[in-house]
Amino acid sequence: MNKLLITLAMMAIALATNASAQTYLGNLTANPYLPKAPPQPANTFNNPYGTSADSPKLYDSQGNFRGNVNANKYDPDSVANPYGRYGSKYSNDSINNPYGAGSRYNQDSPNNPYGNGMTIIGR
Repeated sequence: MNKLLITLAMMAIALATNASAQTYLGNLTANPYLPKAPPQPANTFNNPYGTSADSPKLYDSQGNFRGNVNANKYDPDSVANPYGRYGSKYSNDSINNPYGAGSRYNQDSPNNPYGNGMTIIGR
């Protein structure tokens, strides 16, 4: 019984630690007037082997997930996957669609030179 309680406590601590490890990494934006994001380690955003587990995440102002920020064109949730939901130029959820989430007239769009861009959350 004690081993079970200890195991459950350790799992709870591990989950809490993992959830709190997510940090704000800045905004993805074309707006030159917003403050610059803090410097990140090399390959943070252009990791060709990034996955959903280790890549920074992109969110709009409503909290909607907009893809993984990596260079892995095989990651189904990557903004670099030309056939995926978040990387296709035909998907409304993609920042690569000039008429969808990537519209230069959308306040959240990273392509709007006067907008706020999208929030990047990562480790």
